[in-house]
Amino acid sequence: MAQIAEDLFLLLLDNAAARPALERDRRERLLAGAVLLDLAHACRIRPAAPGDAVESGRLVALAGGAPLDHVTGPAFELLTRKPLRPKVALAKLGGPSQDRVVAQLEQQGQIRRVQLTPKRSAEQYAWPLLDRHRVGAARAALLSALFDRTPPTPATAAIVTLLHAADGLGALLSLNDRGWRWVHTRASEISSGSWVDESATALPEVNLAVTASAVRSALL
Repeated sequence: MAQIAEDLFLLLLDNAAARPALERDRRERLLAGAVLLDLAHACRIRPAAPGDAVESGRLVALAGGAPLDHVTGPAFELLTRKPLRPKVALAKLGGPSQDRVVAQLEQQGQIRRVQLTPKRSAEQYAWPLLDRHRVGAARAALLSALFDRTPPTPATAAIVTLLHAADGLGALLSLNDRGWRWVHTRASEISSGSWVDESATALPEVNLAVTASAVRSALL
């Protein structure tokens, strides 16, 4: 269920240090945004629209759908209590979302937790990857969408949108100036929602794109 958040964290861990490639505050906000987008793709939340009983733009919970997991469930419960502006939702979900994503990936056997000595890092743990199949597929999909202009999957589009909004693509890519100009242009296209027109889409993809626009604005 939390594919976007899990894939994003795995991509950020895919380095020699086995530690997330972004500083904690920015990473937590990105993971909170990814959890919200997982809920949007499942059609469990959306931004309020004109005519709704709440202020336009606030994120509202939607009834029905598949059962939620330990990552997305608490975020959904938060929004069932009160519709929130995206920026407020990101602030409330940040730290707990990372902890839940880590725990879920550990349960799946994707990563393992290694305690670091205090001298090595302000953060206590590294998380070596135990299985590279999933992160390899996520990275290949991201590179193909950015450089080959392949229509991105919903998860890839969401990850590109989040990282581009938070100026975080540099955590995954090392490019020259020409390469960065290309990537920023393509990432801007995807972030604008153009991927919906590039792919065969249905209501979940449209709702994801609409919600991603609201979350993206809160990250800028």
